[in-house]
Order: sequence, then structure tokens, then C-alpha cells
Amino acid sequence: MRKKFLSTIAFAGAAALTMAGCSSDGDTEAPDDAANGGDTGGDTTEMITVGFAQTGAESGWRSANTEAMQAAFSEENGFELVFNAADNDPAAQISAVRNFINQGVDAIVIAPVVEDGWDDVLQEAQDADIPVILEDRTVTASEDLYAAWVGLDFKAEGVKAGEWVVDELAGDGPVRTVVLEGTTGSAPANDRAEGFNEAIDGSSVEIIDSQTGDFTRDGGRSVMEGYISNYGVDGIDLVYAHNDDMGLGAIEAIEAAGAVPGEDIKIVTIDAVKDGMQALVDGKINFIVECNPMLGEKAAELVKAVLNGEEVQQVNYVEDQSFTQEQAAEVIDERTY
Repeated sequence: MRKKFLSTIAFAGAAALTMAGCSSDGDTEAPDDAANGGDTGGDTTEMITVGFAQTGAESGWRSANTEAMQAAFSEENGFELVFNAADNDPAAQISAVRNFINQGVDAIVIAPVVEDGWDDVLQEAQDADIPVILEDRTVTASEDLYAAWVGLDFKAEGVKAGEWVVDELAGDGPVRTVVLEGTTGSAPANDRAEGFNEAIDGSSVEIIDSQTGDFTRDGGRSVMEGYISNYGVDGIDLVYAHNDDMGLGAIEAIEAAGAVPGEDIKIVTIDAVKDGMQALVDGKINFIVECNPMLGEKAAELVKAVLNGEEVQQVNYVEDQSFTQEQAAEVIDERTY
């Protein structure tokens, strides 16, 4: 039977969680769960059991995100975490959520593999009086079926990437661009494509091909090998990768073809994980838009607030930044992911 969550002290006022807007100048920093241990506050008389349905371990970003969630939902912070990684299988992830419901957890946190197909299981969680917090990715289901979402503005990330390309590369001649898409049907892939396309509209930047690399380094390398085979190194000016790992795979393919990444073919990516930032410092990537993986502390705050009966904001953004080669060199030694 599901444990009843008790609050020992009523919170003064119904303080809503603060939503930080995404911007490239980064006036404030997002919380670093791994560094501060994810202290989420809140008073409880017993452990809170949380089921966390992760997408998988497809990238360095995802690994950092998992570590941040595990740090925040620790026993030290009053949680018992039941963790499942779905290996990017939507059906397996939905099955894991149903298992959480059957186990009678106190709350469920989901990083959805894809946006669609969540209506039934979210309704089942609601019927069982188990609140759901979405983390990182979004769903197309009704907002009434989950308590809140915490993550990044994926469309804004795509816009930042596109604006840099237009400002730095666009001119009189076409900028022949190939795209390495994220997992088909996922929120970041959809939104990063939409934002980039919006930013380059009316410019000389021309997308000549776009295929999914599933957010993996192997996928990015394989798709890039196909692009080089089809268009040749001289037929491609720019790679826009929806994450660093696919961009790093593209670097391998470009180098294998005897070309110089970052020079013969420019590369723009999203994530800003350590390997990607190092490639930026080395000049193999030209520009990176950050996607901050440290979402654990905010997710844990939301869980405690919802279980305490507080009103919370439906949408909660964590800050993103962006980096040129020089900016990456200044901060890379301080990065925790």
C-alpha cells in the first residue's frame, strides 16, 4: 500500500517556485546538484519514495542528468529513489511508470523518450493519487495530467544556434547545411529544429539534408558518413547537431574523410558537456548552446512542494548559456559535467 506522506510543519504561504527564463547572457546560474548535494529543504516525517523513469544513457548529457537526479533524490535528502532507464524505448518507459504505480510510490518523475502516447498511463497515475513531475522533456498529453515540468527551452536553444550561424556564416552565397537530428518524436529534436529553422528563415543558410542520429555519437558518425558520401566534403559548409555527442561523431567522420572539422566544415551543437566543450576549445566545433543537465534539485523541490499541498508553477525553466571557443576556454576547467 502506498505510504502516506505527512508534513510536520505547514509552509508559510503558498510560495510558487521561481521560473528562470532562458537567455544567452546568463545573469544567474542554474543550481549545481552534484556540487551542493541537492539540498531541497522541506520537512517530512518519513522517506518519500519516488519513481524516476529516465530515457536511457544515450549521451554524456544524459549521464550527467542522471547523476544530478540521483544526488538530489538521495536518502540524505529524505528520498528513496526507484530508478529505471528505458534505453530510449517508449513502450518500456511506459511499462516502468505502470510498475511505479503498482508499487505505490509517493511521486513519479519522468523524462519522456517521446512526446506522444502518455495520456493513459498519466491518467492511471492521477487515478492512483500519485503526482507526476516531468523532467527535461515534454509530452502532448493534457497539462491536467501532471503537476509540473522542469527543464530547458529547447526552441530557444535552436534559435540561439541559428542566430549565431546567420551572424557568423551567412553572406551572399548559400551556407549548405546538414542536420543531425535527435530522437524522432522527442521534444528536444522537434523544438531545436523549429527554433533553428525560425532563426535562419530568410537568410542564405540552406538545409540540404536532415536525418536522425538518435542523440548518439555512433549515430552522428554514421549519418555524417552518409552525408559526406552523398555531397562530398566540398558540398557541405555546416553541420547543425541537436546534441554534442552527434557532433562529436560528425567530427570523427569528417576527419576520416581527410577534412578538418571546424574549418573545412563548420559545426554547431547543443549541450555543452565536457567532451563537446573540449572539442570547441580545440577548434573542432565552432559554437555550442548549453542545455543544462542539472535539473535534479529543482525536480526534488517540486516533488516536495506538491506533496506538501503547495501550488507550483506548471512550467519551470533552468538557465542555459552559449559558448564560443574563447568563452569555452575560460570556463572548461570549472565545469562539473
